[in-house]
Amino acid sequence: MKLFQCTACNQPLFFENTFCTTCGSKLGYLDFKFEVISSSNSNDFSSEDVKYVYCANHQLDACNWLISKKNEGQLCKACSLNRVIPNLNDDENFEKWRKIESAKHRLVYSLQRFDLPLKNKLDDPENGLAFDFLSPTDRNPEKPAVRTGHANGVITINIEEADSVHREYMRKKMDEPYRTLIGHLRHEVGHYYWDQLIYRNIELLEQYRKLFGDEREDYGQALQRYYDQGAPDHWESNYISEYATMHSWEDWAETWAHYFHLIDTLETAYAFGLSLNPNLQKVSTMNMQAGFNPYYQDNFDRIIEASAPLAFAVNSINRSMGQPDLYPFVFNPSVVEKLRFVHKIMTTSG
Repeated sequence: MKLFQCTACNQPLFFENTFCTTCGSKLGYLDFKFEVISSSNSNDFSSEDVKYVYCANHQLDACNWLISKKNEGQLCKACSLNRVIPNLNDDENFEKWRKIESAKHRLVYSLQRFDLPLKNKLDDPENGLAFDFLSPTDRNPEKPAVRTGHANGVITINIEEADSVHREYMRKKMDEPYRTLIGHLRHEVGHYYWDQLIYRNIELLEQYRKLFGDEREDYGQALQRYYDQGAPDHWESNYISEYATMHSWEDWAETWAHYFHLIDTLETAYAFGLSLNPNLQKVSTMNMQAGFNPYYQDNFDRIIEASAPLAFAVNSINRSMGQPDLYPFVFNPSVVEKLRFVHKIMTTSG
């Protein structure tokens, strides 16, 4: 993600900040400008003589995005994607929902940076996107258990994923190297955009099948096989994760999510002007200069070449702090080609 500054005093900010700790200004995010702006004396914000106010979810400390003042009391682009939220009278539900909202807003930031189609189900019932954030404690006992997933443009997230203890339990149970809220959201939205960008495009669909396999394979049978037998031997030669081996659609969604991981991380490195020139003898593959914005980079080779040393560096920092690797994945040539395919779609879909 890019870096932000207070427009009143130039203090560096995080994406989620609602006030400046240096000058005390209130802060709001203008999504169509990808900028945080400040207001020193009211809840009204101005940009180019247009008045803005906070999204309605700001009063719940769940959003700092701005909307036109004429739409006061309504929801921003990110919050309007919600179809169902948990019972917020439950304090635990409330805190988990706020964490999920934070991750979802970062997801929407990336989707907008790529200029991807982004309509909610209310405006476009057939092709729109919606989020159901569900709590197991709220569900009707006669209904199925809450499961994270995607179906017909509706992304369902079990809010227990916002609990770090539960998430670590599930990570170990599923034998996963990595499990985060933003990872879930990026994976599930990948399923949605497969429908929007690939399914209706015969040429892309043919290219997709050559790389990811035939999506017409029975999903239920593939799922059962995966949970009965696990990933095939030597899966590391062709896939980014074990779960990607389950079905063509999951391979796509996993690859899509990792592409977003790379782009967001590289944009952060670019914003910080990060460069790597490690003190190593006769090794130049760890050198890296984040001198380009990945959202505007057509040459995928530059992205992949910068990602490897960056991942090695951040993993080394984590190990110095006694933490597990931040990015515990290795790209094989097959995965690189799949990522390249995603990049091709992202740079031509806008």
